Amino acid sequence: MPIYEYECRQCYKKSTFLVLNLKNSPSLQCKHCGSSDIEKLISRVRRLRSDEARLESLADPSNLAGLDENDPVSMARWMKKMGKEMGEEFADDDFEQMIDEVAHEAEAERKEDEAMSPGDFEDF
Repeated sequence: MPIYEYECRQCYKKSTFLVLNLKNSPSLQCKHCGSSDIEKLISRVRRLRSDEARLESLADPSNLAGLDENDPVSMARWMKKMGKEMGEEFADDDFEQMIDEVAHEAEAERKEDEAMSPGDFEDF
């Protein structure tokens, strides 16, 4: 199917368009901000799967083997994968940035907790 992705040079968001004829394609505009300053992207190849098939692949125990629910980095990696499986509404840059920030904050908090371990206060 001739579906093309474009990135807006104003808001840097992706828009997807169905273009049946490249020679006579209408002027395309960003679906987010309306700018016509967009650039065609090279899209990844996608295969059509049902929602059920995507959810089954997430629930596959072999995909959960490396998951440590106590490790923020491991959880962030799994959440990114889950976001990509759930579709574009979850796999955008804002979603990934939020996951990275949460993982970074949790990792910094863990390091701070390790630095202030109970053994440090034995002199009191």
